[in-house]
Amino acid sequence: MPSRRARPAKPQEASASAFEQAILPLFAHVPSSSEPRSETPLDDARKKANAAAAKAAVAAGALALPPGPAGWLTILPEMVGVWRLQRQLVADIAAIYGKQSTLTPEQVVYCLFQHTAAQGVRDLVVRVGQRTLVRRASPRLIGLLMQRIGVKLGQRMLGKGAARLLPIVGAVGVGAYAYYDTAKVAATAIELFESEISVDAQAVEVVG
Repeated sequence: MPSRRARPAKPQEASASAFEQAILPLFAHVPSSSEPRSETPLDDARKKANAAAAKAAVAAGALALPPGPAGWLTILPEMVGVWRLQRQLVADIAAIYGKQSTLTPEQVVYCLFQHTAAQGVRDLVVRVGQRTLVRRASPRLIGLLMQRIGVKLGQRMLGKGAARLLPIVGAVGVGAYAYYDTAKVAATAIELFESEISVDAQAVEVVG
């Protein structure tokens, strides 16, 4: 009886898997920050956000310049590079609000992906009245979150790849999106750190 060949992965499935592996290090640790606590945190956080968004736009636009197939190969490195900038931005905003010491990887991941994969991170942060409860994720929940976010980012990759077909125009568009994306991350972080935060000491498996 002939052996059954494994079904080749579709491009979207393969990209989702690649994104899952790229997301995992974001749960590893929280970056430190040299930002002092501010007396005017909202203003200073917005200034920090504008500077980071401009830096992300330049970095992403530069990687989007190679045309054709070479451009496709830069998509994941571009996104990972932007995530690193955004992760540091979240840590800096937390420090500006005086909450760096209680910042967890779950809060960072929530800020990075809440606007693009809200369903993927819904188990991490819960509003309880005027308070915000941050749940610690178990290894099982981290795996589930990686799958959810990876699928969403895999879908986005198709559109980002199409932009590489027109290198100059594509680079401008990719840079503009990186600016917008980083601004949304900052807005989520500001909203989070403006609230009273409680961190659940016990890791959560899967909610809902």
